[in-house]
Amino acid sequence: MWAIKGSCAALLLLLLAYISVPSVNADSLSAPLNVTIKALEGNSAIVTWEILEGDPVIGFAITQQKKDVRMFRFIQEVNTTTRSCALWDLEEDTEYIVHVQSISMSGTSPPSETVLFRTPKESEKLASKSPNEVTMEEVGQAAQLRAGELIIIVVVLVMWAGVIALFCRQYDIIKDNEPNNNKDKAKNSSECSTPEHPTGGLLRSKV
Repeated sequence: MWAIKGSCAALLLLLLAYISVPSVNADSLSAPLNVTIKALEGNSAIVTWEILEGDPVIGFAITQQKKDVRMFRFIQEVNTTTRSCALWDLEEDTEYIVHVQSISMSGTSPPSETVLFRTPKESEKLASKSPNEVTMEEVGQAAQLRAGELIIIVVVLVMWAGVIALFCRQYDIIKDNEPNNNKDKAKNSSECSTPEHPTGGLLRSKV
């Protein structure tokens, strides 16, 4: 009887130890640090974070929700070492709450400190932009316009050069044919003229 009770107690202890191992390892995983929102746009943003060196992190989980709204979006990715994630389909002029968790083989870390941010209005962003500020997109568009203008100018110059070369060739042909035309005109005029008869003689008829 005592042997059976001892066996049951040993099995119970082993079961408790097996169940408690993942929770201990998961609890030892630190929450992400320095969670920051970058590249904030009206409809998108990028969240970045850091982890403690030595944490066996294999992925991350992000919870995103609107302030004062119960519905939320859950983003999870494993087998990655990235420390950033893009947030998309956001609404302009809206407050959002975000927190990040690290994922290891044994579970997830506690959530990071909650980060609250607000998406700007597109009109506010345009108004806050300095008149002298030039974005990379605008630089690319200007470069494309310059390239297009240069191509058009080159094509027009090539066409004009071709027209001028054709004109010069036709002019040379016409100029070379002028002496031959003058000779032909002189020959035709001499053949068509009336022959002159000698004067001072009388024509006699044979009887």
